[in-house]
Amino acid sequence: MYGVVTRNAEEVRWPEFDRGFYEVKDVTGRSADPIEDGVNMVSCFGDNAAADADPSLIPVDDMGRPATRDRKYFDWAYICPSRQDYREGLLEIIDDCVAANEDVRLDDVGFPREGYCRCGVCEQAFEASEFDDRQAWRADVITDFVAEAAERIPGRVYLTLYPDPYPGHLYERAGLDLDALEEHVDEFVIPLYDMAYETTYWLETIAKGFQSALETPFSIELYAIDIEIDNLIHALEVAEHYAEGVFFGYEASNARAALRRRRADEREGVSHGEPQ
Repeated sequence: MYGVVTRNAEEVRWPEFDRGFYEVKDVTGRSADPIEDGVNMVSCFGDNAAADADPSLIPVDDMGRPATRDRKYFDWAYICPSRQDYREGLLEIIDDCVAANEDVRLDDVGFPREGYCRCGVCEQAFEASEFDDRQAWRADVITDFVAEAAERIPGRVYLTLYPDPYPGHLYERAGLDLDALEEHVDEFVIPLYDMAYETTYWLETIAKGFQSALETPFSIELYAIDIEIDNLIHALEVAEHYAEGVFFGYEASNARAALRRRRADEREGVSHGEPQ
């Protein structure tokens, strides 16, 4: 199965793609109306606009350092997953998505990194909880949100995972308990982005790691902007050996060209190489 991830609604209808993911809310905070003929995609706790509008929503570590895009390690600003008003807003967006299409993809779910969040809301919530271990409490916060969202999604629930399959890393980094989340998720999506894909051994290693870590089906998302067609085809061939589907991010025309070349080469008996 091949798909596209896009901000352009018309691209989800291109016949080369079996599935289209349409960004209804992205990490900038930009929003768009959900569409009927694509899987609507919601950036949950990545939101520059919300962070700029209300800095009190931003997660902080034990030294008070905020998880914002102007600091090292953060590509965008985060919102604390404990904030109920913000979560209610996300659920309302999900309801709007479901009204258009029963399948929904949840993106940017989790705490920003290890050590987050130590804001006053999190401190009080942890103290009032049944947990003695902060890591376990963080995981419960995230699982509870995903479960609540999934209850509102009658179709297929997709969840994006940070591309680190090493045991315990997603739990420690973002509060993602894979075993608990698998009860609520129908398919995970793993973005494996590279600017060239001139080598793919690392892609295979990560894909194999997730194959070992997950019982639930997963797909791989490749970066498609300005990638040489032959390199993109080879990355596709490696990814599809392990994944349920392969999706192309943010350059539908390049993805379409790769799929057309791939199909033409298959008819002519040309091979771009096998996974190592």
